[in-house]
Parts: sequence; C-alpha cells; structure tokens
Amino acid sequence: MQASPRYAPDLSRLHHSRGALAHSVAPSTWRRAFEVRTADATIAPALRVGAATALVLVIGGLLGHGNLAGFAALGALTAAFGRYEPYPRLARKTGLVGVALVVFVAGGALLGAAGLSLWLQIALMAVASGIAAWLLAAFRIAGPGPVILIFAATAAAGYSTRLADLGPAVVAVATGVVVGWIAAMTPCLFVPLGPARLAAARALAAVAKLERAHDVSAIAAARKAIDNARDVIAHSGRGRDGHSHQLFALLAEADTVVDRWAHERDHDTLRALVDHESELRKVKRRSDLPSFTAEAAALPKPVGFLAEGVRGLRSREGIVNAARIAAAAALAGWICVAVGLEHPLWASMGAMAAMQGFNFSQTVQRGIQRLVGNVAGAVLAAGLIAAAMGYWQTVVVIVVLQTVTELVVIKNYAFASVAITPMALLLTGLGSAVAPDIAVSRVVDTLVGVVVGVIVSAVAISRTDHHHVA
Repeated sequence: MQASPRYAPDLSRLHHSRGALAHSVAPSTWRRAFEVRTADATIAPALRVGAATALVLVIGGLLGHGNLAGFAALGALTAAFGRYEPYPRLARKTGLVGVALVVFVAGGALLGAAGLSLWLQIALMAVASGIAAWLLAAFRIAGPGPVILIFAATAAAGYSTRLADLGPAVVAVATGVVVGWIAAMTPCLFVPLGPARLAAARALAAVAKLERAHDVSAIAAARKAIDNARDVIAHSGRGRDGHSHQLFALLAEADTVVDRWAHERDHDTLRALVDHESELRKVKRRSDLPSFTAEAAALPKPVGFLAEGVRGLRSREGIVNAARIAAAAALAGWICVAVGLEHPLWASMGAMAAMQGFNFSQTVQRGIQRLVGNVAGAVLAAGLIAAAMGYWQTVVVIVVLQTVTELVVIKNYAFASVAITPMALLLTGLGSAVAPDIAVSRVVDTLVGVVVGVIVSAVAISRTDHHHVA
C-alpha cells in the first residue's frame, strides 16, 4: 500500500536518518576516521601556544596560586584560535575568544556559587554550549572550538563554592587571555605578511598538483586555494605595502595558468610560476618577485569582521545547529545523572565536541576520533596521575602535551585527543586532588556524549546533507 502524500516527507526523513546511523557504524567510516591528513606550518603555532601555557603556569606557581593556574592556562589557549589568519583579523578573532572565555568563566563561577541542582546546571551549560557554538560559527573562528569555552565554564563551576571565588577565577583566566593574545600576535612584528605569504605558497602548491592530477577536481581545488589566498592578502592590512600587490599579481598569474590548463597544458609556465613557492615559505618580511608588476594588482576591499559576524549570527543554519548541540549536551548530561555517573558535564562536552563537524559525516568522524583518542589518553592519564608528580613536574608534562596537541590536531583529531585527555585531567588536578580512576570516568562520560551527539545529529540531519552517502 502506497504511503499517503501527508506522511511521505516523514518517511523520507526517517529513511535519511536511518541511513546516517548506518553510516556511523560502517567499517569504512571507522577506517577513514584514522586517515592522516597532510599539514604544513604547524611548528610555529604549536610553540607559541606551548610558550603561552608555560608562562602562565610558571607565573601561577611562583606566585603560590597553582590552584588558579589552570584557569590561566585555559585563557592562554586564546593563542590556539585563528591559526593562519591575517594578523588584523586574528587580533579581532582572538580578542573575541578572550572576552568570551572571561564571560564563560564568570558565568560558570556564578553557577557554582549559586548551588543549583545538577540537573539545572546541566540545562544551563547546555544552553551555553549552543551559544558558544553559534558565536564561534557566526564569526568563523577556527581552532579548538567552543568546547574550550564550556570546559572553562565547567571548571569554574566546580571551583567556585561562594561568590568570593568569582574574582580570582576571572582574574586568572583574563591574565591567561592577555598572554595568549600577545603570543598569537607577536609574529606580526617580524613577518607582518606571514599568513599572506603562506596562503600564496599554498595556492601555488595547489596549482602544482595540476601536473599530477587526472580529473577536474584539481582545477577546482587550485581555484579555491587562490581565492583563499586573495582573501588573506586583502585582510592583511598592508594595502600600501608593495609586497601585498606583488602577491596579488602572482595570484592573478596563477589564475591565468589554471584557466588555460583545461585547454592548453603549458608545463613551462606552470613550473616557472610554482618555483616561487619555496621562497614564499621562508620566514621573511618580503621577497622580491620581479616577474610580477605590483602596479598591475588592485587589492579588493575586505569585508568588515563585525559585519560578517553579525550576518552569521542571523544565519538560520547556525541557529538550528546551536539548538541541536544544546539539546544533545543536555540529553547526554541528564542520562549520566540518571545512571549515577560522576561527571555528567563531561558527557555534555563530549556531545558538543562530536557535533562540531560541518556535516553529519564530519560529526561521525569527530566522534570516533574523540572516543578512541580518549581511551588511549585515559590510559596515559591514569599513569601520569598515579605517578603523583609535584606541581613543576606537572607543568612540564602539561606544556609538552599542549604543544603535541597543536602539532598533530590538523593531521588527525584522534592523535590530538590522546594528548588532550591527560592534559585536561592534569589541569583539573591543579585545582583539586584527583585519583587515577578519574580517567575511567572520562572515557565512560565521553562515550555517552559521543553516542548521544551522533544520534541527535542523525535524527536532526538536514535533508540536504548527503556527504555520508558519498
């Protein structure tokens, strides 16, 4: 019997959701979750974040405020956001993240001091999770993601038992934010066009792949890289700098080579163009590119950061995604409370972290990587906690783990999770004593969060999302 038209859309959605859930348990999906992506220019950003983290932890220890140093370290993670952004835009994005961190820590401290029930705390944190995701997505801020804001708020809620605890926590995280912001912006003094040069080099690398490619996807990838490089140069704030115009002229030539490639395979011109890649990857203020006339290049006027973000805040897709994340975070936390698990807010964060993907396929990949990485990281964390290290030994381990995280996070999030889990637990241990069995709680709560996040994503999947089908 054929379904009536009234129920056909519902049946179609149900079929779509069932297909999405089937995708999440397919062996091929799990295999792809452990593919290692290529990544370049990872060392300098990782060292900056590690240095910022080390500085605030050392200052906290020397001042005798080791219990607050964890908040400062979370503030220092401001330096981990906006990697590869042009510096004028990076200043605004990391500044916004820093302000958000202070606000979320203040909110978490107020929540802890209020003595609300755990059920209500989870509900409020879930709403905060949706707001954090909505904010960072609207302003297109890449990095560790909104889960850092919620981790900071959760830590503040656990630390604060009275209103007087609010001030020290806020001062600590604000100090870390300042240090992190300075660490992120320091390279601007030496290589102000560093991100623009890197983006142009990546565009040339994408053009170079045309010689080895056998389909049109390489042409599309090259054009995308060129457009991205133009955007970075336009936002670099160096309009009167001749090197900016040279880079823009270089990209114009790259565009010409790509356009001609579909009809005329001019290998000599292509190779002469991409030979500039190695020069652009050098850490220098500028490079002379004599074959490109700076006068011929007109830099476009960039879109304002605030205007772009406000438009993003009005995006229906962003609002719907924030609502999904809030629902999943609340559900995961409440499930953990119902079954008697010790750290339900970790489950909320697990659901949120899994749902940071741009589509369902990425959500599943992220969930698998977070879960498997947490299991391996929990084993490492249990050993480190059992070693009963002192404050300074713990600081060294945290800094190493943070640096490793930044080195590998772009290559595969599972590898990063192996380092993130012990680092998060050691930071928790700076404020209060923890036992090795806390690592088991971390795994169980993360499992609940990931499963709930994937299920909610599948149930609420957009009908236009077919990435998992491919």
